[in-house]
Amino acid sequence: MIYGPIPPHVDPRKLADRSISLAGELQLSEFSRACELLTSDAGVVHAELVFSRDEQQVAVMQLKLESEVRMICQRCLDEAVIAVSGDYTYAIVVPGTDELHFPQGYDVLEVGEEPLDLLALVEDELLLALPIVPMHPPEECQQP
Repeated sequence: MIYGPIPPHVDPRKLADRSISLAGELQLSEFSRACELLTSDAGVVHAELVFSRDEQQVAVMQLKLESEVRMICQRCLDEAVIAVSGDYTYAIVVPGTDELHFPQGYDVLEVGEEPLDLLALVEDELLLALPIVPMHPPEECQQP
């Protein structure tokens, strides 16, 4: 596994051919769309990406992310620290590929000739991992 800065753009098929794993921390402040929903852009997103080929020789990318974000609790309206995480497995295909032939459990990620924007992908998954209604755990919440 390669630890360090995660490159912003990669060719996922080449990384899958070499079974490359990347891990590192991304500054939360790099994700402007996500920061619009947060009370602070301080913090990091721990990301781990594993590229490989499956039994059918399909390029596969596994993404694991973890972070703690600060949002307004909708119960007490104070700031809450909320843990977010996600585990995703993508089949990397060329645009227009028939998705019916892939095993269940894969999300299909269409990647053409241009490099994959990893930062945008991580931000998209971070946005989807944020709670719709952020709240403290009930025992920590100071209800008015």
